[in-house]
Amino acid sequence: MLELSTPIKYVKRVGDRVAEGLAKRGVETVEDLLYHLPFRYEDRLNPVAMNALVAGTMSSVIGEVRGSVLLKTRGGPLFEMTVGQGLSSLKCMWFNGTYLKDKFKPGQMVALYGKLEASRSSAGKFKMIQPQFEILPDAGATGSDAEFAMLEMGRIVPVYESLGGTTPWGAKLTSKWTRRVMWSVFEQLAEGNIEASETLPKAQRERLGLPGRMESLRSIHFPEAGTPITQLMSAATPAHRRLIFEELFYLELGLELKRRRMREREGTAFVTDARVREAIKQVLPFHPTTAQKRVLGEIVEDMRKPQPMRRLLQGDVGSGKTIVAMQAALVAIENGYQAALMAPTEILATQHYLSARKLLGEVLSPRTGRPYRVTLLTGSLDEAMKREARGRIFRGETDLAIGTHALIEDKVDFDSLGLVIVDEQHRFGVQQRFKLMKKPGADGVSSEPDVLVMTATPIPRTLALTLYGDLDASVIDELPPGRMPIVTRRTTEERADDVWAFVRKQVALGRQAYLVYPVIEGAKDDQPELDFPMDETEPVEATVKTTRGNKVTAKKATAKPKQTKLPGLKQELRSATAMHDELRNGALAGLRLGLLHGRLSADEKEVTMNRFKRGDIDVLVATTVIEVGVDVPNASVMVIEHAERFGMAQMHQLRGRVGRGAAKSFCILMTGGRVSEQAEARLDAMVRTQNGFELAELDLEQRGPGEFFGTRQAGLPEFRVANLVRDRALLELAKMEAARFALQPDPAISREETDAVWARLKHQWQRRYGLVEA
Repeated sequence: MLELSTPIKYVKRVGDRVAEGLAKRGVETVEDLLYHLPFRYEDRLNPVAMNALVAGTMSSVIGEVRGSVLLKTRGGPLFEMTVGQGLSSLKCMWFNGTYLKDKFKPGQMVALYGKLEASRSSAGKFKMIQPQFEILPDAGATGSDAEFAMLEMGRIVPVYESLGGTTPWGAKLTSKWTRRVMWSVFEQLAEGNIEASETLPKAQRERLGLPGRMESLRSIHFPEAGTPITQLMSAATPAHRRLIFEELFYLELGLELKRRRMREREGTAFVTDARVREAIKQVLPFHPTTAQKRVLGEIVEDMRKPQPMRRLLQGDVGSGKTIVAMQAALVAIENGYQAALMAPTEILATQHYLSARKLLGEVLSPRTGRPYRVTLLTGSLDEAMKREARGRIFRGETDLAIGTHALIEDKVDFDSLGLVIVDEQHRFGVQQRFKLMKKPGADGVSSEPDVLVMTATPIPRTLALTLYGDLDASVIDELPPGRMPIVTRRTTEERADDVWAFVRKQVALGRQAYLVYPVIEGAKDDQPELDFPMDETEPVEATVKTTRGNKVTAKKATAKPKQTKLPGLKQELRSATAMHDELRNGALAGLRLGLLHGRLSADEKEVTMNRFKRGDIDVLVATTVIEVGVDVPNASVMVIEHAERFGMAQMHQLRGRVGRGAAKSFCILMTGGRVSEQAEARLDAMVRTQNGFELAELDLEQRGPGEFFGTRQAGLPEFRVANLVRDRALLELAKMEAARFALQPDPAISREETDAVWARLKHQWQRRYGLVEA
């Protein structure tokens, strides 16, 4: 008898060979297969009539094959087929369609799905380019075709992304194959005890109005007649909501369990006496905002507790997160412990190092009476310097260690690590955080330091509840007093002369300017600092990514936008070094220009930045090296060239470098060449708002969770059903329900059901996320 845990090879029509291919796609059991959900549906009960088609829409059409022909064109073979419905007809075309030559026969019924375009040659006629198709069984079908004809016609039909691989006789595992296997699975499962597979307590389901698990799975794979197609396509049916809630509930329950376990661990209870308060006051460069005071209070309250702190520090650009983090570091240092700050890139690590040296270099520790000792450790240091830095950290001769991934190498040991600050910049994962948290001390025993996670720009709430769901959150929701709104404008490179004239005018008023470029040295540069290094507008035959939940798979399409390398692409981008020379001898001749980029040494960067801060440089030509940690109140202009190649978070960070003084400030977004629809949306959002939290939500909506972070790199869970952009309300509900289940057991839920939930959590959390101990 078939069960959910049955290996997939025992399912009818699968077998050993197909099972091997499915395992590569993560489908190993019957349950895994059932969670391979349709990515769209076709209404073959009420198909669209051909005389009611609308150009520009994605449509599902059923018709009879009237004829087909393989044409030779300059661009290669073109397969053309005419499909009819009564007196109406539709032309379908496939480029490089030689493989379809013998596929269709006149009189066959076919289901087509694609974008409708108006025919240029015949008024009122339509065509489909590269439509997806399925040949339907005819009325006189026999054998297995007859058995499954009711799955293909006269109903709402599920369409699946390919599972890859082939059948034992070499045929591809098509959507039709998947439907037939799914139907067989449900038929066999119906013979067993379906209730035994329920994963949510009955009382909880009834309270929230959620259907049963197996009922939901069947309704999603084979919807009942009358189910609104719009609800199915947007995953808004009760069945979809049930499965989405279940997935998010178990995720949030796991995170809640992690928080509870953390509270049971033993950490360091830091003391905050007069000596600590004096140290904190010494590094305050300005009067702190109410939000900064509140957040520092939350952090210090956590640090006083004997349990390890796990806190997320968020705030918009310029809200003063770094100074708060440095104050937290001083609490640990003045208690005789070390602090470590880990940044995702060498550029950011160096910026933090220079900022820390400036902040702490001229003050004395009330505890020791000597200056604070700051050490930089990055991968690019030569071996002798790295060895020396590691020695200082191990011997306790470093109060604050700042670095990149080099800090989590096995060779690096701390004398007494008390606080870990992680500047995530959306790039670190849970496991990397965990590795630094577990660094052994001089006695060889792993310490349990406090952890403060900082994000350079705000992250959307949905991601704060998932990727950072095991952390308590603090938000600095206030900018320092006196900050004026920054005027943001768009322009094109054709108006560059006007932009340089404006820069000259601002310098004449005693102000300074930044000019930011996407690359350092043009064609030689590999664009490591750029969010969108490739052209988003080039139409090519492409491999297009499609998203189920957060899982990205690939399928072939034509004439879709793709980020693709083109000959000469990098030469088209203006570089910082070339434009520094060109402007110094041309449009900005007579002004004092400086150059700053990531390939300069830490000392060279420091010299250049100090000259800019002193006013010895009027215009600083730079790359995104200035994205974080640069604070020059007199700078009032930020010009970003090739702004279409920057992400919203990057542009928002760069804009935050100005507007730090009393003068009115400006951000000019200059575009070059073609601008894609996606880039237009990013640029329009930048002009429309300066709210980093709003921009983060828009960025997530445009790019999706996987692209927003880089799924695997950031440790973002791969959801089978849920989508963080779409399902925010259910995520909030799941978080509340998880906290309620863990902290206030419902008397209506039996002990047996409670134990079953915890058992499933342990199995699911370890198998799918592998984060039980993180």
